[in-house]
This record gives sequence, C-alpha cells and structure tokens, in this order.
Amino acid sequence: MTMTDPERIPVIIGVGQVNDRPADPDDGLDSLGLMVAALNAAADDAGVPLADIDSLAIVDQISFHHLGKLCEPLAAAIGATPAINYQSAAPHGDTPVRLLNEAANRVGAGEVKLAAIVGAEALRTAAGRAAKAASGEDKSYNAIRQVATRREPNYAQKHGLAAPVDVYPLYENATRAAWGQSLEDAQFESAEIWSRFSDVAAENEGAWIRKPATPAEILRVDERNRPIAFPYSKLMVANSSVNQGAGFIVASLAEAWRRGIPEDRLVYVGMGAAAKEPPGILARDRYDHSVSMETAITRTLALNGMAAEDFDCVELYSCFPCVPKMARRILGWPWDRPATVFGGLTFGGGPIANYMSHAIVSMVQKLRAEGRYGFLFANGGFATDNHCIVLGSEPIAAASFPQDFDYQPEAEAKRGPVPALVEDYAGPAAIESYTIFYSRDGAPKAGVVVARTPEDKRTLAHVDVSDAAMLAFLTDGTREPVGTKGQIVALDDGFGWRVA
Repeated sequence: MTMTDPERIPVIIGVGQVNDRPADPDDGLDSLGLMVAALNAAADDAGVPLADIDSLAIVDQISFHHLGKLCEPLAAAIGATPAINYQSAAPHGDTPVRLLNEAANRVGAGEVKLAAIVGAEALRTAAGRAAKAASGEDKSYNAIRQVATRREPNYAQKHGLAAPVDVYPLYENATRAAWGQSLEDAQFESAEIWSRFSDVAAENEGAWIRKPATPAEILRVDERNRPIAFPYSKLMVANSSVNQGAGFIVASLAEAWRRGIPEDRLVYVGMGAAAKEPPGILARDRYDHSVSMETAITRTLALNGMAAEDFDCVELYSCFPCVPKMARRILGWPWDRPATVFGGLTFGGGPIANYMSHAIVSMVQKLRAEGRYGFLFANGGFATDNHCIVLGSEPIAAASFPQDFDYQPEAEAKRGPVPALVEDYAGPAAIESYTIFYSRDGAPKAGVVVARTPEDKRTLAHVDVSDAAMLAFLTDGTREPVGTKGQIVALDDGFGWRVA
C-alpha cells in the first residue's frame, strides 16, 4: 500500500562526511571526533539543529574500541538528548543500511520525526598512537584495541581462514569456475570494475584516494601492489588505513516541509530487504553463489517494483571483487557502468563497517544533482550479511513503512544442502575452492584447499607452497583447479593437498 501521509514518509534531509589526514597521524581525530564532525556537517547541510533529533543510531567502530559505547558521549558532544539512542551490536558492513531502514521504519510508525545515523573509523590515528605507545613516546596511551580473550582456533582458522581477506578469495575462485571464466578473464573483469571505482573516487571530494588507476595498474603485481590472498592484490582489497566519518539525517516528509527544506534537497527512502549466510564459513551450501545476497537484491527490486534499468546509479559493496561481481549479475547491472557513487572500499576508503554511510551520503548528493533512483547493496562479515535499499529524488510509489525487511526464511528456502564436515580426512577429493596467502614481501607463505570427498563431504587441506609445481597449478591460470581431483594425505602437521 502506498504511503500518503507525509508524517509517515521518510526522507533524507542532510548528509555529511569528513576525511581527516594531518601530516602526523597521531594528530588526527579519534572515532568520536569524526562522528561529531560528520553529524555537524549533516546538520549544516539540512539546516536543522542536532539538538532537535529524536533518534541517534551509531555504527560500531573498532579503531578506538576502548572508548566503549559512544551513545552518551556523542549525544552530549552534539548537544542532543534523543529518546532513542543506540549503537549497533557489532561492526558489519551492512550496518549503515540497516540503521537507515530502521530509521525509516520509525518515521513510518510515527515514532520519530528526526533521526540521525553516523559512524566513523580512525585507524590511521590509532596506528600512529599505537606506534608511539610501543616505542615508549606516549606513556599515557595504553592501547587502541581491547585485546580479545585468546581462544583455541577452530578448524577453519587452523587452516588460515581467519579474516575476511582469507575467505572472500574462496568465493572469487569458485565463481570464476562456475561462470566459465579463465583466470585472465576474471582478473580483467575485476580490474575493469576497480578502475571505474578509482575514476569515481577521483571526482569525489569525500574519497580517500583520488588518483585514477588503469586496469593495467590494478593487475600489475609489484612492490606497490603486492599480492594479498590469491587472486587478490593490494589494489583489489579494502583500504582500512583511513580516518573517515559519515552521517545523515532522516526526517518525515511533513517535518521537512515544516522546516522549509526545499523539495530538490529531499531524497526519498524506498523499501529494503536483508538476509544472511550462516556465520560459519564451512556451513555454507556453496561458494559460487549466495542465496542471501540473491534474496536481498531480488526482494528489494520486487518491493519497490523496479528493475536494474530503473536506476541511474548503484552502490555495490566492494570489499573484494567477488562481491560486486556476484551482485551485479543478480541485479543485472552492466560491468561497464560504474558500480559505485563513492569510489569503492579501495579508493573511496574502507572505514570497516561505516563504508555504506559514505555511499549513502554520496548517493544523496548524486540524486540531488541528477537522476531519479539509486540502488544500495551492502555486504558484511565473511560474505555473511546482506541488506539492500532504494533511494529516490522523487517519491517511490511502492514504499510503505514500517516494513519487515528480514527475508531470512525466503533465503533459507532457496539454500541447497550443506555438505557434512569431516576434519580428519585422508584420501581422494576434488577441489571446491582454494586460496594462497602471501607475506608482506610478496612471497607465498601458506595455502588452503576446500575439498569435497567422494561422499560429498567437505574438508580442508594445507597447500605446500614450497612445491613450485603445486603453486603454479593453483595460480598460473593454465588449468582451472576448481573441480580437479587430487589426494589429501596425512602429514605430521595436519593434512596436505596433492595433485592427482
């Protein structure tokens, strides 16, 4: 049912973002300072005082984690006493879009008239201060991050699958094989998309790296673009060494009118949809597709009554190339059109969970200047969390709030069988996916194969990177490793992969 009551129609009325890069990183703002600066910029953009907000939602941050919950300090710093004041439970890449959808729901339910959403990361400052603390220069600075309780690594972590940069290559290599691409073709697609990201970032004052990079530069592996995890190099992964903050203000349409905000400054919020993969990476049904991503994207299109051709611009989350490559195929977005309005997590900047706040800011600015509709796709965790939403420079006819944006049951209905996991396996197997990990000097340091047994169970095996023939087989592109058969053999330090 179309919303007709302006008191219940959510619109974005103000946006703001900040880059903080003093010559000495130690002189930079912390995460709280960046949030204050971003919200002040958004308030200036909207022409409304922050003291008037009813709701304040914060994207959790990691760079100054010892500060704890920032709800009360931030509210005090901006002179606000919002009735609703909360921080996300964890820093995931989909969080800003979820917080936007929650704000739209509260406006649609008549609970709030003005809602602010903000996030920031100051990892550049944190690294500078940590370095001084380690050298003894700064006796007052104890630690930037809280040290997590040490736990026994699980099965995946023992094989090197501990961080997102370790896991996303599994999707990259599996999708390449599933799409019938050669390694050269797949890498070319990634480089073309990333080069367009760099072009967008070069024109965006809010981006961190404003220097275009050609596809050839992105593909060239050297000391400035070292390999990270096969097949990704530094210019293909998120750049988190930034000090960036971004925020935006959502209001009811009626409140925007009461405050005299011109129509051409308003951006309407459309419907959203979210779904997740299982948190355990070895509990996924496959690595060449994500049913939760598919559900979030296709359901968002259906809810808004739109298709790819209706959008003038999109933001497809870009922590690693496999994500926008999968998303654009589901959405139907051409590879030769920019898949970002901000610049991507490599060039725009990768402030951990807050990237999509910058994307929202940039999309609002884009839609104010030109175009009717934009599509936002966010991804977080280990290819785990997906949340999409639509924005428009004009009303979105199908939009109706509050809405239930959780489409997990639909995603689960699409999910294929998850293979049973066997941890101590030796014998014949076939490669389901794999990656190689590299040291900072560019030398291969380890590798892992995700394999399927003849009984279609899933298992892991180490790769001996000192075996030149093995390394070449997995990385030179002469033959597609995914799907090939081999042997897993018991070794003194675990189980290793051998080519058949």
